[in-house]
Amino acid sequence: MDKDWLCFHPSPSTPVFRVPPGSVDAHCHVFGPGDRFPYAPERKYTPCDASAAQLFALRDHLGFDRNVIVQATCHGADNRALVDALQQSGGRARGVATVRPSITDAELSALDAAGVRGVRFNFVKRLVDTTPRETLLEIAHRIAPLGWHIVIYFEAQELPELYEFFTQLPTTVLVDHMGRPDVTQPVDGPEFELFIRLLREHPNFWSKVSCPERLSKSAPPGYDDVVPFARRLVETFSDRVLWGTDWPHPNLKGHMPDDGLLVDYIPRIAPTAALQQKLLVDNPNRLYWSR
Repeated sequence: MDKDWLCFHPSPSTPVFRVPPGSVDAHCHVFGPGDRFPYAPERKYTPCDASAAQLFALRDHLGFDRNVIVQATCHGADNRALVDALQQSGGRARGVATVRPSITDAELSALDAAGVRGVRFNFVKRLVDTTPRETLLEIAHRIAPLGWHIVIYFEAQELPELYEFFTQLPTTVLVDHMGRPDVTQPVDGPEFELFIRLLREHPNFWSKVSCPERLSKSAPPGYDDVVPFARRLVETFSDRVLWGTDWPHPNLKGHMPDDGLLVDYIPRIAPTAALQQKLLVDNPNRLYWSR
């Protein structure tokens, strides 16, 4: 792995907050193991191995019932590690894949049968090389008949340039990590207001309210500066928000979070039982297990 890579927390605490039955960790990854599922030659980072068995042990420890596993950029469009994890899950995991336009209908069907329900488009240039938008639209129209959705990952300063393209996407669109807002800016300032507008004017858009450890400028475990942003989304768009651990927390440089404390952060952004039920149970099950 990279010399400055931070491995996931070896012994996360037991959360004080008990998630409701049927809860879903709706954003997590598997890495390798590299000896079985080699990392992509074009990758921009090399992580520590983080296996499906370790992910499912964390799921049980934190009290979740299900996972949504998102294809990691270090594996490129080779989804074998993802599919292996889905097959090991006994139906308790769904997946989001990365695909190329050359993928065949038979390969898409095989991914669907394995439990894939979406594709991810990554616009964070430090993580992946840019893919032409025409190519992404082609993929979007290929996966739409399957009932899949699109997951998009970008940083807030890129939204003005990407806004028009995003609104052309023909499926449900799920935004990773609130569009990575700059939490030093006001929660009602112009940058975050553009993201709010995107969700308000386009009801096919959803957002994950995950990764306070990735967005915060304040010290863990409180991540106080992220709370107003996530809570605003949860309260405003309660039927279109998801939460996930982001385990094993790729590319963090400052600290490695305790996943138990991340679960204890949930009541701060979803303060009522009704909001917690939607965020953790109803919304992810509707998006990923409705068929």
